[in-house]
Amino acid sequence: MVFKSWRPGTDCCHWEGIRCDNADDRVTSLDLGEQSLESGGLNHAIFDLTSLQYLNLAYNHFNGSQLPSVGFEHLVNLTHLNLSTSSFAGQVPTSISRLTSLVSLDLSTHFEIFDTPDNGFGYTIYTDTSASLIEPNLEGLVANLSNLRDLRLAWVDLSHNGPQWCDALAKFSPMLQVLSLPFCGLSGPICGSLSILNLLSIIDLPLNDLSGPVPESFTNFSNLRVLILRHIGSVWLWLFRTNTLASVELNTTTNNNNLNGIVNLTFFRKFPNLRLLDLSMNNLVVVDGEDNFTLPSLPKLLQLSLSDCNMSVFPNFLRHQNEIKWVDLSRNKIQGAIPQWAWQTWDDLYVLDLSENNFNSIGYNPLLPLAVERFDLHDNMFEGPIPIPQGSAIWLDYSVNIFSSVPSNFCSQLSDVNLFRASQDNLSGKIDSSFCGTSIQLLDLSCNYLNGSVPSCLMEKANGMQLLNLRKNQLHGGLPDNMNERCTLEALDFSGNWIEGQLPRSLAACKNLEVLDVGNNDISDSFPCWMSTLHRLEVLVLKSNKFFGHVAQSLGKEKSTCSFPSAIILDLSSNNFSGLLPQDQWFKDLKSMMFIDSNMPLVIDHELAQFRQTYKYTATVTYKGHDTRFAEILRTLVFIDFSNNAFHGSIPETIWELSLIHGINMSHNFLSGTISSQIGDLNQLEALDLSSNELSGVIPQELASLDFLATLDLSNNKLEGAIPESTHFSTFPNSSFVGNTGLCGPPLSKECINKTDSNVVPYPMKNKYPDIMLFLFTGIGFGVGFSIAIVVAWGIPIRKQSKEGCPHNYV
Repeated sequence: MVFKSWRPGTDCCHWEGIRCDNADDRVTSLDLGEQSLESGGLNHAIFDLTSLQYLNLAYNHFNGSQLPSVGFEHLVNLTHLNLSTSSFAGQVPTSISRLTSLVSLDLSTHFEIFDTPDNGFGYTIYTDTSASLIEPNLEGLVANLSNLRDLRLAWVDLSHNGPQWCDALAKFSPMLQVLSLPFCGLSGPICGSLSILNLLSIIDLPLNDLSGPVPESFTNFSNLRVLILRHIGSVWLWLFRTNTLASVELNTTTNNNNLNGIVNLTFFRKFPNLRLLDLSMNNLVVVDGEDNFTLPSLPKLLQLSLSDCNMSVFPNFLRHQNEIKWVDLSRNKIQGAIPQWAWQTWDDLYVLDLSENNFNSIGYNPLLPLAVERFDLHDNMFEGPIPIPQGSAIWLDYSVNIFSSVPSNFCSQLSDVNLFRASQDNLSGKIDSSFCGTSIQLLDLSCNYLNGSVPSCLMEKANGMQLLNLRKNQLHGGLPDNMNERCTLEALDFSGNWIEGQLPRSLAACKNLEVLDVGNNDISDSFPCWMSTLHRLEVLVLKSNKFFGHVAQSLGKEKSTCSFPSAIILDLSSNNFSGLLPQDQWFKDLKSMMFIDSNMPLVIDHELAQFRQTYKYTATVTYKGHDTRFAEILRTLVFIDFSNNAFHGSIPETIWELSLIHGINMSHNFLSGTISSQIGDLNQLEALDLSSNELSGVIPQELASLDFLATLDLSNNKLEGAIPESTHFSTFPNSSFVGNTGLCGPPLSKECINKTDSNVVPYPMKNKYPDIMLFLFTGIGFGVGFSIAIVVAWGIPIRKQSKEGCPHNYV
């Protein structure tokens, strides 16, 4: 064993993790929890310790092995069995059901749930996701466990038990005090018989497929202190007739938000022990009630979450909550000013989220007396200077408001800030140099009216910064070329400004850079082959500038110095590039456009671990003639745009080897030659634009077999022959082929002469996919339906008027 104290010839009763009976020195306790043990299975020698009363092997790694089918029945004195979060798999052994002395049984897997900004949820699991236990007969497991007080089976598959699961517990486990069955696949209603277990103090049943109302007999739970019913069906508020509750979570962000009706906050005077109340994201209307609260009659809450509860006024209920640490009133309809008493009452707040309301005033001076770590005011109507809390703020979000300025010398209050976001506001003037040298990891000042140049110190002192987003402002001048060699930047976005000059060569020091977007500026430079040293660069957008010359041509012996193996999005459109397209080897080196790295996360983002949320990196590319803003970038989106330049010559054959590519735009150049039949190998292709070139020959029939192709433009070339016929090709309009005098056949009006069957492609077509590049992916190995979509800017409904091209990118 791994313990130094476990030495042969010594008294095992003094070994670490072992306790013995004082009378006969027989081992009664074996505690090896959280010892980083790794094994291919449970050692049968444990079952020889027949005097064991306590066995703990939690938080180790048994590599998905099955528990022994026999052996547990020998541990007849066992009262506590804890095998949680240890990567066991397979069916729960029936021999455990013979441990009649069991008081506590924990076969759970530890995971944490967190809400996401899109009204969904995510979770972090602390073991191998492929290892899980199954118990198809819960009644058989508990039939002999009449002494059981604590049952924890999180993540154990109970889905085959149907609605009888609670009848089994009520019948055979009358002493239960803790019932924890989250993520167990439970279904059906919560049966009234469960109310027989009147000793229950904790009921934890989130993330199941329960429906219902909760039976009214649940009011018999006189000892109930914690109730968690998140992400299930309907419940009824008369459940709170017991006055012992200390924690209530009825948050449903899915699986039917049927918790409805009017909730009067005066109601909670009945629960003096209440410390946590979460009623978020249901169909409730929460009202403040009468204004005669008295201090002794109110519970002292530590956390209040009333997100999306149709509230129209700031709850006066909070006036007396001077111990509260977490207040979430987001996604309501609260208007006017934040009451002044709020700033004077809450002196120990951890989180204050007032986002997505209709507030228009802070109700206090910009330097707040409040010390808070997460301060979120995004998507309101606040005006004037940005308010800055004192103390150790970590997350500050002021986006989508009408804030006009940042208080001078505010940096003294921002010593610990990781995220500072003030996008889509009304900020003007120069970027304050106070941002330089702070601990900010993500600085987003996009979509404002900031002018002047990018402060030199902002680039030079960005030693801990991961993202700098200054998109859509009025910045001009050149970019500072003094990037610190300790640069930690992962994403830079200067697009949509008036920036001139060259790309700063000191960017080569930013070895972690994944996203660079300088589109829509006045930058005049050659193609940045020197960036090939940035081996993590995945998105490079140079569109709509004054870049000139060849792209990776005439490199001679140094042909590998211009490769971008990690690139998935390359947008060079609307510049002054000329000459031949890059050589064959250049396209061969685009490895990430050919092979998926399964070890990489699906979305390019940055995680803010303190709040279990992420900032999603974005990019704007040209698609179908539009500037299209991707609100998040999936690594499965592969896109090349070389349009609106002066390239000539043929299309390199190796471009058809980019098997993962979704979009190709080579339009408005001087390309000649034919379209290779190898294009039929691009079975992920959704958009192809080769219009306004000098391409000749026939349209390859293989092109008509690409099931996902939703946008096609071959117009204004020198193509000839019959347009391939297929169910799929018949959906493309006339405009996809006009301007090719030699083409014939539908949808053109020109008929073909001597038409043969070889023009018909017999491939049956699958579902037609929309041409706004909306991709839906199902995650593998997550255990539940999990999807992420790419959303384009002009397809997002926005709550209020915002700048064009500046959708709010919720984190």
